[in-house]
This record gives sequence, structure tokens and C-alpha cells, in this order.
Amino acid sequence: MRRAVAVRLSALLAAGALTAATGVALSSTTASAATGGVTGYATQNGGTTGGAGGQTVRATTGTAIHQALCSRASSSTPITIQVEGTINHGNTTKVSGSSCNTAAGVIELKQISNITIVGVGNGAVFDQLGIHIREASNIVIQNVTVKNVKKSGSPTSNGGDAIGMESDVRNVWVDHVTLEASGGESEGYDGLFDMKDNTQYVTLSYSVLRNSGRGGLIGSSESDRSNGYVTFHHNLYENIDSRAPLLRGGIAHMYNNHYKRLNESGINSRAGARAKVDNNYFEDSKDVLGTFYTDEAGYWQVGGNVFDNVTWSSRSGDHNPAGPNPTSNTSVSIPYGFTLDGANCVPNVVAQTAGANKGLKVSDGSCTPQNPDPTDPGPTDPGEPTDPGPTDPPAGTNLSLGAGADGSSKASGTSYGNVADGNTSTYWSPSGSTGSVSVKWGSATTVSKVNIRLASGSGTIGAYRLLNHDTGAVLATGSGAGTVAFSPASLKKITLEITNASGTPRIAEFETYAS
Repeated sequence: MRRAVAVRLSALLAAGALTAATGVALSSTTASAATGGVTGYATQNGGTTGGAGGQTVRATTGTAIHQALCSRASSSTPITIQVEGTINHGNTTKVSGSSCNTAAGVIELKQISNITIVGVGNGAVFDQLGIHIREASNIVIQNVTVKNVKKSGSPTSNGGDAIGMESDVRNVWVDHVTLEASGGESEGYDGLFDMKDNTQYVTLSYSVLRNSGRGGLIGSSESDRSNGYVTFHHNLYENIDSRAPLLRGGIAHMYNNHYKRLNESGINSRAGARAKVDNNYFEDSKDVLGTFYTDEAGYWQVGGNVFDNVTWSSRSGDHNPAGPNPTSNTSVSIPYGFTLDGANCVPNVVAQTAGANKGLKVSDGSCTPQNPDPTDPGPTDPGEPTDPGPTDPPAGTNLSLGAGADGSSKASGTSYGNVADGNTSTYWSPSGSTGSVSVKWGSATTVSKVNIRLASGSGTIGAYRLLNHDTGAVLATGSGAGTVAFSPASLKKITLEITNASGTPRIAEFETYAS
């Protein structure tokens, strides 16, 4: 899965020649944060605005970025940091303060919220120095280049990730950035764009990822399935060996991306993950979609994609490409609005818009680049992914009656079994506003519909996921109570995971049905 540095650099030069051949005259306007243009899953869960409404400061060193974070009134005070120049190990030191938690040798966005970092003027380059987002929320990163971040050799930064997110991260929008390496793991590099340990509601848009062994991952291991709701659109993945991205559990939406020279594998959906793959252009690549390097399957819904000189390996063992004629094996409901460019024009429109220092150009949905409109707020629905399905109470036998039940910690005086007893006056409540409850059987049972009933005095379910507890696969997502249908699943245990709520929900009945 590794390629020589010279191969990647030759591809980089070829990419420059391609862009020049388009004859595109790029805008030379000074970039500014266009938070009104946020798209994809970053619009959900309350939206992503970064430092909008707060102070704007200028920084030309990593130390100055840290100083700006540490000078705020609190760790959640909004701030926009305009960056110009080269940020490197020599000018990035730790700064202390009550509103920050920084470290030397890395841009540390840790235990903070409401931050925008945007490249301005002649541009911002983070040279051999990564951006680490940890226990943070509402973050915007725009118009910057991050290159040659290493996990081994010298100097090292951020575990080798150009941009890395981990530990309860929510709502991140990364837009018009260039992330690049000069080799693979054997040369000291790791991922370009990694998410793990409960990172959700992320959008990567109009960006370039190139010349790396690993594009990025969602989930650090087969058991790290708490990540998801990630959108990738109008990005260029070029000369990447694998992980474009690697998705373990969760949901991801990939549309209008240009994948060029994926050398070993591309979108790797595994461990119950579900990927919606729309109108992308795959070129000069191998095994661009499938489940690879594991026997724990993932799933995909495909439509409108172009496969130009793509080769497919035979299925064998833990190597299961989706081709040579990829077809959908799941369905994925997308809760936000989006407009698809035709796949045939994706290479051209991405070449004109993606990456840092492109004037923040975007597509208007008709294959025509345009300058962004900062006044257009885009989708405003603050809810989490929804798939309301049928609204009428289901008919047939409630399979939960007589079944077992368990779940996460419960409020005092409630019982898991109350959700499967047919009595709406008894209920289970989580110990807080979120938690999970399951219905289980002694043998495999086919379920394709559930009905959630709330007891009197219940709080409101803001968002939930239905999980096949046997495999970790997400069967459906939704909000509120009522009925939801999904593709029939044979399982021994089904779990209702409440991820967002107003007040404390009281689940009177977790009904399950075969049809």
C-alpha cells in the first residue's frame, strides 16, 4: 500500500499541468471566512458557525494562534483567527490560560468551542505541523494548507495527521483546504483527515488531499463505531494508496468528489458503516469502493458515479470490492439539502474550486464555479439525521411482547423491561437525557419496523439511531416518537440509542414488527 515519494511528486506536477490546461482564471481576492456557506452534516445538530459574531484577530505564527485562543474571556467565546504566513515548529509554542489548553509543536484546539481559523492574504501554510481538534465543538477551518506532518522521523506532530479529530468532537466544517504528504507510513506519514473516538457532524468540502499513503479514517478500530454523520463533497483525492476514506460504523455521504489515482483501495466501508456515494468521478484507480482488510462488512448506496479506467480485483477473503458493477446494498437517508453536479463535469469543477487559495469558489450545482455568497445560510434545520418513515401505528404482532430487554444506565425507579410489557403507563428512562435501551430474543428474529411510544410527562427525543446490536449496523435514524421502517434485518438484539433529547425521555414501549 505504499508508493515511492517520487511517484507522488510526479503526480503533483501532473495535477498542476491539468489545472493550467483548463484555462481557469482564479480569483485573487483576499479570503475571508464564509461561514454562511456551511454544507452537509455540519449543518445538523444545531449547525456550525465557528467564531461568527466574535472578535477577529490576525496571526502569523503558531504561538500567536495559541495566544488568541488563550486571550478569550472563556473557552467558548467566539473568535475568528485570520492566519497568514508559514506556521511551523519554530514559531509554535505552548501558551497557557483559563480559556485554552495548548501544546507546542501542534495547533491544539482542545476543550474549546466556537473557533474559526482562516487563511488570508498571501495564504497560510502549516508546514510539518498538524491541527489537532479534541473535546471541541463548532470549529471552522478554511483556506489553509497543511503539509508533510509526520508521526515518525523528525519533526513529528499530531500523530502524523494533517487534521485529526478525536474524543467527543462535534460540528466541524473544513473547507477549501489543501492537505498533502510526501509519502506513506514507511516515510513517516499517517492520515490526512482522521476522525475517531466519538467525532460527529463533520463536513469536508472543496479540498485537496494528495500524495499520501492514507487519505483518512472514521473510527480508529473495528470497535470504534461512535463516529459518523460526515459529508465529503467537491474534494480531490489524488495519488492516495488507501482510506479515501476508511469508514468504521456510522454514516458518510460522498458526492461530487474527484478520485484520481487511488492506488490500492478507495472508499472502504466496513464494520457496519453505511456510505452514500453520489455522482463522483473515479479515474485511473483500483478497487475504489468496497470492504477491504476485514471480514466485518460495510454497506453502500451508489448512484450517478463515473468509473473511468478503474480496475477491480476479484473477491477473496477479507478483500471485497464493490465492482466491477457496483450496486447498492443499503439505503441512506440524508437530512440536509444538496444539489448534485453531473459526474462528468466533476473533474473540471473540482479543479477550479478545490483547495486553498482558490478564492473560496464553489459550484452552483450546474457545473459552474462561482464565488460564495456569505449571506446564504444554507440549510437551517438544526436537527440530527431524520428518517421519519411511516407515521401510522403499525399493524401486526408486536414482537417485543415476551422478549427480553436491557440497556445503558437507567433513571431511578425505572426498568428496561417496561419498554416491552405492553403497558404505556410504565416506562424506562436513561439516567440523563441520552442513553440506550434494547429488545432481545433468544434466536434470530426478522424486524423491519419499530414504533416508539412515549409515556406521559416525557421529554422530547431530539435524535436517535436504531442499531442492529449483533453487527453494529445502523438500521435507521430519526427524531421524536412514532414509527420508522427499514430494510428487514435478522437479529437477536435491536437497540434504540438516544443521542440528543430535550428533557428526560420516558420510553413507554419499544415495539418491533416483522413488516
